[in-house]
Amino acid sequence: MMTIRQFTLCILLFGAMSWFPANVRAQDNFSSEMYDLAKLKNGMRNKRISSYDQTGGNRDHLSNIKPGETRTIAEISGTGMISHIWITIAPDPRRLNRNDIIIRMYWDGSDYPSVESPVGPFFGQGWNEQYNYASLPLSAGPGNGTGLSSYFAMPFAKGAKIEIENQADHQIDAFYFYVDYYEMKKLPDDMGRFHAWYNHELTEALPEGETEWAVIGPQRENRDGANNYVFADIKGKGHFVGINYYVHCPTPMWYGEGDDMWFIDGEKMPSLIGTGTEDFFNTSWCPKEKFSHPHFGYPRVNDDIGWLGRTHVYRFFINDPVFFEKSLKATIEHGHANNLTLDMATVAYWYQSEACKLPPAPSKEDRKLKPFIGVSEIHKWRNEWRKSKGNDPKLWGNE
Repeated sequence: MMTIRQFTLCILLFGAMSWFPANVRAQDNFSSEMYDLAKLKNGMRNKRISSYDQTGGNRDHLSNIKPGETRTIAEISGTGMISHIWITIAPDPRRLNRNDIIIRMYWDGSDYPSVESPVGPFFGQGWNEQYNYASLPLSAGPGNGTGLSSYFAMPFAKGAKIEIENQADHQIDAFYFYVDYYEMKKLPDDMGRFHAWYNHELTEALPEGETEWAVIGPQRENRDGANNYVFADIKGKGHFVGINYYVHCPTPMWYGEGDDMWFIDGEKMPSLIGTGTEDFFNTSWCPKEKFSHPHFGYPRVNDDIGWLGRTHVYRFFINDPVFFEKSLKATIEHGHANNLTLDMATVAYWYQSEACKLPPAPSKEDRKLKPFIGVSEIHKWRNEWRKSKGNDPKLWGNE
């Protein structure tokens, strides 16, 4: 007779075997991270380029990268795939603006980058700030967001190059890095090329004002997304895999009524339409709490009045990439029907069939940080409202 322990083990084993589809049990056409980890590979050799001190000493970094200077940190010939990048930089953001250090990546001998972004936003750090951040492909780790890591697979057939440009006003005193990659004789079939694009825009409110939640007037309709913020504008065949979204809101009003709208393969009207910004990022009901999941999260939320201030959210489409054959235009409203002035920045991540040129990058002036709105500014607004109401000494605020 079976003991309770033996019976329990049998049930667990039967459940696990029942859950696996037949092709998994036959070891055919199955892929998962832990399953693939056990599979032996052929024809791959680990390689690394790093900032180690080649004299054998302990000065393991690039140094004295002056304002306006560009340095190549990795140049690889042949065929392979970058599997891991790690970076840390000194001095800290109080002196060196990480929003003005640009990282670019080139594939297959192209003279144009397929990745171009400020280094902070690329790895998940907005506005030249530091904070811990963890997702499946990207992280900014301890201490306090200083260790920047990428685990995106980045294949290349005819070489790869990574460079940084210091557009900040202070020199980079120390730049530490690893670039780990696999040297290969031939890429697997149908391997796309990794792309990432940074966009930044100060959005415009409607002529009648910021009508969110119909507080100051009726709201418009938006069916075609004509004035939406664009976070990806891609030509070619591929699939979209993620976004870091940074928003600085200058009003206490909720910033996130904007719907995501996707135009696939030249559509005039979007075929994928969302229900709100927080919904697009798998959250709900105007959240203001930090949350991290491998695929989505809120690593930085505003601590100000209402939704005034800065928020960073992310979503990676690991199990649900957005596919396109000819083109993809991915957009999101800035407030319902684009009724809010917001300082918005994004980094979009995707793969496509070949290395392609990105849209023009925002300039240093375009990336300039907006100041915080605080108690003094709100008090001044109240003073103007009081004057508009005749300056009655007993005005409360909701008259």
